[in-house]
Amino acid sequence: MVNIFAGWFSALGLSETFDLVLANIVVGIIMIVVAFLSKYIFEKALIKPIELIVRKSAFKWDDLLVKHKLLNKIALMIPAIVIALFAPAFPAISDVIYRLVATYLIFIAAVVIDAFLDVFTSAYQSLETSKDKPIKSYMTVVKLMVYIIAGVIAVSVLTGISTWGILSGIGAMTAVLLVIFRDSLLGLVASIQISKNNLVSIGDWIEVPRYQADGDVIDITLTTIRIQNWDKTITTIPSYAIISESFKNWKGMFQAGGRRIKRSVYIDTSSVRFLDDDLYDRLHKIQILRPYLESRKKEIEEFNRMNEVDVTEPVNGRRMTNIGTFRAYLTAYLRNHPGTNKDLIMMVRQLQPTDTGLPLEIYAFSKDTSWVNYESLQSDIFDHIFATLPHFDLRVFQNPSGNDLRAMGDLLVGKRQGHEQDNSEELFTESPKLHAEKDT
Repeated sequence: MVNIFAGWFSALGLSETFDLVLANIVVGIIMIVVAFLSKYIFEKALIKPIELIVRKSAFKWDDLLVKHKLLNKIALMIPAIVIALFAPAFPAISDVIYRLVATYLIFIAAVVIDAFLDVFTSAYQSLETSKDKPIKSYMTVVKLMVYIIAGVIAVSVLTGISTWGILSGIGAMTAVLLVIFRDSLLGLVASIQISKNNLVSIGDWIEVPRYQADGDVIDITLTTIRIQNWDKTITTIPSYAIISESFKNWKGMFQAGGRRIKRSVYIDTSSVRFLDDDLYDRLHKIQILRPYLESRKKEIEEFNRMNEVDVTEPVNGRRMTNIGTFRAYLTAYLRNHPGTNKDLIMMVRQLQPTDTGLPLEIYAFSKDTSWVNYESLQSDIFDHIFATLPHFDLRVFQNPSGNDLRAMGDLLVGKRQGHEQDNSEELFTESPKLHAEKDT
């Protein structure tokens, strides 16, 4: 092909040296165009129809082929095969082309095997057995071995050295490399795992307790990860710490579109009581609580009637309480609040009573994940809770403060002085002589 183009250029009157160079450039351009055009045609003519068939089929496991792009990765071999077919057109460098093509195909084969292992892992994880016997860690080891073998074979092809010779050299230098490049090697392996499993990305909010790091990831390198803490200090941790240590990534919270509110208000247990008619009538005026009160009252009356309960005694049968009604009110309030996420879990629950009262916990999620807006919403909710408690005849538990103790002391002193004065007056009243002395 090169000779054909060289003949054409020679016929146009170009020099023999220039027409040969120009012919090689033209053939090279044609080779590259044909290589990528072949890949494009392969994807459009074969892969796209297969993907359409797979998506319409009732069989679920074949969807994993599309999800992990196994066929697309196989298509990466097409350009290399086309280039290998064009190699004889460049006799001077054909051996180099064959070596480069072979190296490329080796790594693409490793990528295809990687994708196939992902397909197999996903298919296995869809089975009930996978919950008790996970294999993801084993697949990671297999993938690592595949890439190591591919690397060794690729080096052998490029250098012409036998595979066993390369392995022998690697074995002799392993101890030295591990000592000299320990951090770099650990960082390299960690970086691969971080990238492959999408553990951490730039911009993620993470917490690494051991290194007292809590903030946004601003840089990820081969050996280190830089985190800007909320106090604007910067913490640098080794990359392998993400793999070997426990850490928390808040990315899931932002992706879910809700930030958790989990806070308790402590109720004075002495304020808990049954709902009487007066309190019921007052609470019935609360619009969002009215449907609950009516349905609950009807349900309880029906139960007591069917079981012939003596309702003259409050502890008999079933009755509404002020704290139970308050929980129902808070649930309705949260569901009607525009700032809460209705798609995520939402509840108001009692926790184990303590010596500081009965904890009533709010468990919900805000729509806005921004820190400032989240805190504002949480404060608004609890402002409303504290203001609403007295309407249900409930009190917040609070330990006595210095002012409370001082007021109590003043009260006791006042009572004692009043008692002493009363005793003195009684004494003068009982003794006319003392009464006369008092008047004097």
